[in-house]
Amino acid sequence: MKRFRLLFSTAVIAGLLAWGCSRSPGIDTAAAAEAPVYKPAVASAHQQLRRSQGWLVDAQGRVVILHGVNAVWKQAPYVAPDSVDGFTAADADWLAAHGFKAVRLGVLFAGVMPQPHMVDSSYLDRIDRIVKLLAARGIYVLLDFHQDLFNERFQGEGFPDWATAPGRFDTLAHAGFPLNYFTPPASRAFDRLWDDIDGLQDDYRDAWTAVAARWADQDHLMGYELINEPWPGGNWPLCSGPQGCAHFENDKLQPMYQRAIAGIRSVDSDNIVWVEPQILFDFGVASHLGEKPLEDAQLGFSFHNYCLPETLLQAFGLKKLPACRALEQRVFSNARATSERLGAASLLTEFGASDDLLDIGRVVDQADRNQVGWMTWSYKNWGDPTTQAQGSGAQSLFARDDDFGSVKPAKLALMERPYPQAVAGVPLDYGYDTGTGRFHLTFSTTLPGGQAAGANLRSEIYVPKLHYPNGYVVTVQGGHVVSDANAALLQVVADAGATQVTVEVTAP
Repeated sequence: MKRFRLLFSTAVIAGLLAWGCSRSPGIDTAAAAEAPVYKPAVASAHQQLRRSQGWLVDAQGRVVILHGVNAVWKQAPYVAPDSVDGFTAADADWLAAHGFKAVRLGVLFAGVMPQPHMVDSSYLDRIDRIVKLLAARGIYVLLDFHQDLFNERFQGEGFPDWATAPGRFDTLAHAGFPLNYFTPPASRAFDRLWDDIDGLQDDYRDAWTAVAARWADQDHLMGYELINEPWPGGNWPLCSGPQGCAHFENDKLQPMYQRAIAGIRSVDSDNIVWVEPQILFDFGVASHLGEKPLEDAQLGFSFHNYCLPETLLQAFGLKKLPACRALEQRVFSNARATSERLGAASLLTEFGASDDLLDIGRVVDQADRNQVGWMTWSYKNWGDPTTQAQGSGAQSLFARDDDFGSVKPAKLALMERPYPQAVAGVPLDYGYDTGTGRFHLTFSTTLPGGQAAGANLRSEIYVPKLHYPNGYVVTVQGGHVVSDANAALLQVVADAGATQVTVEVTAP
């Protein structure tokens, strides 16, 4: 089996490098088709995020940039316990103290509906404990119907046992993560979902309806992510080329999304619904979502960015290849094109999953250049069975799940970086130079909807003491500072009549 895994991974890597290292066509934003303009939903009385002209905005209309983490407990009962090696109030405090403003929280279909047609309200109660802890600290929560490899039968998680149909050759799907995806038994399980065998999509819709009904009015909710990394099932060979697979996304995946959205909208008309492309998008494959209308006024486009050659090589302890920068930028370019076509806000909801500091630094820098928020994989390891880290704990911010003192300093230094948490206008350019310690932000004073920002509307920039232990110096053009000297949350207000503001932060 080990020989099979090595040979298979080598073949996949070779195929990807054949096209992944070729020149990416990129995106000409000036020539790109304009995204459809939707009328924003009526603002909620709660502090929740909405989509406006492709940006995430808060209740004040400010553009929100999110830096956050994934928190997904993949073993039964599919929710982190209230313990030091799980998730407690101390964890929420730690995230807030280190500038993380968002958590992608795993809510597994297997937990929501462990029996056909029956929602487990006690499971929702256990999820609610974590939601409330985060919201109380001003951290936005994205509810994620997480899955990897569908079910434990295929060494994965996400879907309940009753949603799978036992097959004679299920034992073939025991090659581990991620190779089980390519086996016929695992692909058959996904095909049952896409083909709606036994009304599985109706149950999936009903599960989402129950979740949305529970949290529709929750403070600091940022929406619902319909499914993590959808695998195209038996269609995967046709989906693995650089152009992806229009048939699967247009005729299989998107109709399932539309059905789940209908369930959510029956109880929640406002919160963002986040859709993902098929999983091979994560490695540079184009998406076709939105080529057929996906009808909703509040859509988000969730995408991941992993360099597949590096992912597979790391999974087997092999030497890395230097092909990742081009592949990762291809993902950002494809994400921009897809989100514009959907008229959706865009968010990088997974990357990293390792202690590779060069890779992490490269991706967060590219995210800044593309003006995209992110959530790293992951907060803690939690015995993750489906990760390139393969039980090493490398994906976590900590060496130990039960010890905040075991945080990985160099990794945290890349993640806890200066960034604009809220912008009273539209960001034009921002970024942080790890070499010089310089942060810069330039933004227009017109909100995404076209309105001028109010005279006292504040832009907020997180400036961590980690990078500025002796304080910082601020230079502002077109505005002025209204926060205390060396405050962790730098607040700037535009000057009267200013159409553009530039902020620069440096060490003294």
